[in-house]
Amino acid sequence: MTKTEQKPKLSMAEWVTFSIASLILAIIVSLVGYTWLNEKNQPPILSVTKKQTIREIDGQFYVPFEVVNTGGDTAESVQIMAELLINGKVTETGEQQIDFLSSGESEGGAFVFSKNPRQGQLNLRVGSYKLP
Repeated sequence: MTKTEQKPKLSMAEWVTFSIASLILAIIVSLVGYTWLNEKNQPPILSVTKKQTIREIDGQFYVPFEVVNTGGDTAESVQIMAELLINGKVTETGEQQIDFLSSGESEGGAFVFSKNPRQGQLNLRVGSYKLP
């Protein structure tokens, strides 16, 4: 390149396009960095709670529950188990399976018993899950 040759100057449209593309790239890099820094790197933490309202319909007792994932990872095939103890003996059991529970998500359901759960002790627990 000789001294008489000069670089072509960028037009206003090229500067605007370059600025917009740089801004979009900076936003994407910032969002990826923010997600990476704030990601919870912990396994699923699952808890199940029984709702207070037990409904009786046609001699069946419906016990609603809610399971919550407060951990960082997603859980699949979450198994919820229930045992109804009356006079110290397991009289009925139940199982539920929730297909998918991501971080911060909750899911509800109900167990159905033929005996009144108010006459005994009802135990709910998470039996198992698998990672996706």
